[in-house]
Amino acid sequence: MASTRRIPVTDDSPATSGAPATLADQPEPRSAWDYPRHWIADVLASDGGVVHLRPIVPDDADRIVAFHSTLSERTRYMRYFGPTPTLPPREVARMTTVDHQQRVAIVAVLGGEIIAVGIYEGLGFDGKPESAEVAFVVADEHQGRGLGPILLEHLAGAAAENGFTRFEAEVLSENPNMVAVFRDAGYQLARSFDGSTVHVEFLIDPTEALLSVRNARERASEARSVANLLRPTSVAVIGASTDPNKVGNALLANIIAGGFTGPVFPVNGPARVEEDPGPTRPGVPGTGRERSSNRRRTRERPPSVRGIRAYETVRDIPDPVDLAVVAVPAARVDDVLDDCLVKGVRTLVVVSSGFGDSGEEEGLENERRLVAQVREHGMRLVGPNALGVANNDPSIALNATLAPRIPAAGRVGFFCQSGALGIAILDTAARRQIGLSTFVSAGNRADVSGNDLLQYWDTDTTTDVILLYLESFGNPRKFSRISRRVSRSKPIIAVKSGRGAMTPVRAARSAATLDDQIARMMLEQAGVIQVDTIPELFDCAALFAYQPLPRGPRVRIIGNSSVLGSLAADTARSGGLEVVDAVDLGAGASEEEFELTVSAAMADPGVDAIIVVFVPPVAVGADWHARALMAAANTPDADGAKPIVTTFLAVDGIPPGLTRPGPNGMPDKGSIPSYGSPERAAASLARAWQYARWTMRPESVVHRAEGTDPESARMYVREAMDVDAAPAGASGADAQPDGGAGRRPGERLLGQVESAKLLRWYGIDVVPFREVTTMHEASAAARELGFPVAVKATSPRWRGRLDREGARLDLPDATTVVTAFAELTELTGDSVLHVQKMAPKGVGTVIRVEDDPSFGSVMSFGLSGRTFDLLGDHGYRAIPLSELDARELIDEPRSAPLLSGYRGEEPADKEALVDLLLRISTLVDDIPEVREVFCDPILASVDGAAVLNAEIRVGPVPDRRDTGPRRLG
Repeated sequence: MASTRRIPVTDDSPATSGAPATLADQPEPRSAWDYPRHWIADVLASDGGVVHLRPIVPDDADRIVAFHSTLSERTRYMRYFGPTPTLPPREVARMTTVDHQQRVAIVAVLGGEIIAVGIYEGLGFDGKPESAEVAFVVADEHQGRGLGPILLEHLAGAAAENGFTRFEAEVLSENPNMVAVFRDAGYQLARSFDGSTVHVEFLIDPTEALLSVRNARERASEARSVANLLRPTSVAVIGASTDPNKVGNALLANIIAGGFTGPVFPVNGPARVEEDPGPTRPGVPGTGRERSSNRRRTRERPPSVRGIRAYETVRDIPDPVDLAVVAVPAARVDDVLDDCLVKGVRTLVVVSSGFGDSGEEEGLENERRLVAQVREHGMRLVGPNALGVANNDPSIALNATLAPRIPAAGRVGFFCQSGALGIAILDTAARRQIGLSTFVSAGNRADVSGNDLLQYWDTDTTTDVILLYLESFGNPRKFSRISRRVSRSKPIIAVKSGRGAMTPVRAARSAATLDDQIARMMLEQAGVIQVDTIPELFDCAALFAYQPLPRGPRVRIIGNSSVLGSLAADTARSGGLEVVDAVDLGAGASEEEFELTVSAAMADPGVDAIIVVFVPPVAVGADWHARALMAAANTPDADGAKPIVTTFLAVDGIPPGLTRPGPNGMPDKGSIPSYGSPERAAASLARAWQYARWTMRPESVVHRAEGTDPESARMYVREAMDVDAAPAGASGADAQPDGGAGRRPGERLLGQVESAKLLRWYGIDVVPFREVTTMHEASAAARELGFPVAVKATSPRWRGRLDREGARLDLPDATTVVTAFAELTELTGDSVLHVQKMAPKGVGTVIRVEDDPSFGSVMSFGLSGRTFDLLGDHGYRAIPLSELDARELIDEPRSAPLLSGYRGEEPADKEALVDLLLRISTLVDDIPEVREVFCDPILASVDGAAVLNAEIRVGPVPDRRDTGPRRLG
């Protein structure tokens, strides 16, 4: 496969020709070096390797010539419709000198070499101002890696920013693979044939089908990149020392002891190494007997480490290397990168510390530079400061960690960041008999993150339960999107630790903190089970890994202690379970009584789950209790599968007597988890029911609201972001170019006139109002709008007051309007007032979209007023919202019953509120430059939802990782 049409080398049209006619005020052409920096991206190819994308610049001329020379004759023919053995200098100059508006070219770079080029050119000179012709070519050795669709996606993103809506291409009839690239990318093609060529056209606006294809391609490539990490066929340990006290030696020992099924290669530097002998020993100055710290000694590199032949560099290894585990000082990490590129290493695990974990700004900058270099070399990075990775699949048997003990094979995947904490976590899992399928400790999480692991575990047949210990969300919007999908089939249990787990420098720069209430609601929306501590994490893991989910909330408590049974019941009820019965068998209950009672609960269709509380009588063995419980759990009369939890001798985990062993002797499905207290058992069961209830919800897809005009809205926002000139319609209070202190440069707060105009493109009508500055204007506006009207102050301190001193309502005629204008002008000092048509009376509500540092754009809903603000009575959801999300958001606040006809009042039209929420969600999702939306109040009544006031803040997108073409963070 090669490329599409030939862009004529003899074309004399200027680079700026063909400006879209729909853009009346097209910006000045950019220079060849002036391109949007967010067009630079690291992306994953279909094989999981990293490729760097960036706009082309004139300095790429030599690289383009070299790239062209490597193309096969067939590839050049497919690209240029002719042999074209060499590129004329004029064509090279034309390809590398573009204006980044009407002509955009993006190159894919690996190791400093161009491996693919994509270009589009506007067709305004052809009478098609909104269309551009696209072409690209991929080096022969990199074809089949999915680079064509990636270039197409990023070119389409750039073209959309420049006002284009359609791509066209000419393809040779003998090149059907190229047409397949367009089709498989998710575009709806219109094709026509002209002899030897096929003409293809398609809209580039991202449709649901297109986004679905992109997400699927992203999921596959990220899963493949993690598979390269967790399923290597060979491993090199760089820094493998013969000193058993050194990190490299411990890593090598653990890999060997774990029984890794592939070859292991120690790398321990050059044959002769100069070493500093250590600190200077004190002596008597002037006697010549003091030791100089400048003296060095030379040692021979040992030919082997732990009995395995050692190599000077990874390049010297004769066989391929998939995974390199790096355990050298931070200052020497740079030295190994070039060697790993030459060797074709796919993934690095860097356990070295001294980067962002150091707490110093310099360390964080070195970490960023390390990531850039790793990706430039086409690799992925776990770490730095990582504990390592492990895969318990018997066909891999990889333990490339520093942990002295890891759990046996199981069906739980675990991701964490902290290395030191990871050791404790692994030890706890082993003691609790919770088997792991795979484990990744990402340390500083500079590259590979929890999102990548979620993509891998989604399709990993050896993983049923996912555990996450998160110190921060690297790409929160993406985390929400992925976890919503994964949670449908596999439970995700997460501990979120917050800023306290990070260094001050990283915490100051991180998007990690989030309000606990927001975090809880966001994770619930995505189906993630959130716990507060590591013991709670494993409490849930034991239940989810070995017991079925409850079909409903009804639980029966059986035990021989009424006190412990009561504790379990209280916790169960507070967690949302219904205690249908509590059976106290008494301290002298026999084995048969326990078995019969539990068997009866298993057979009872009115019971969904069982808690068994057991306190052994003094000096009496408890093996009989375990036998009774296991026998009852497997009774043939059971009414389907039901979860059972117990407090067996206050043991945490899976006791031997309650274990159903699997093929490897570890606990398998059907083993019964035990907890140290009845409260913990009931709390874990309650979380299982909350998750089961979430999975039972109908899957509600995110869909676009009808009657929207995103292109007009997008152009209006871009004009509004030009601080030198406010858009048409801005006046008076609308001229606010900066937006206030504490805002990012380039942000702008739109006034209410501008905000109302923007909302109108999304089918949202603010109740009609007029800005007035004189009594005459106020009277005329009231007559135009129709009585009754309201006259309102516009300054923030007078809006939304409980005493309503800043507004005069239900004014029936011009005389009262003039009087109100005079009163409010004198009272407030506002030079601009609003005259607004009265809306039907209703319950005041508020919708707000804000930038959350952890989850991106977050929408909140609640009742309007300072009282509800002080109480924090709002619901939160991540954008984009599904219809189900919107309905749940409306019912989330504690005051929500006021909308449902509280104490005989007429219920509000909730469907109108749902529609309003979805339209605002679509607006923010379509146009990420919309940073904040504030609609307050919205009067919800039986007649609908009337928006009285709206303000919108626009500005540069702080993080584009999940708002456009796919890229790595």
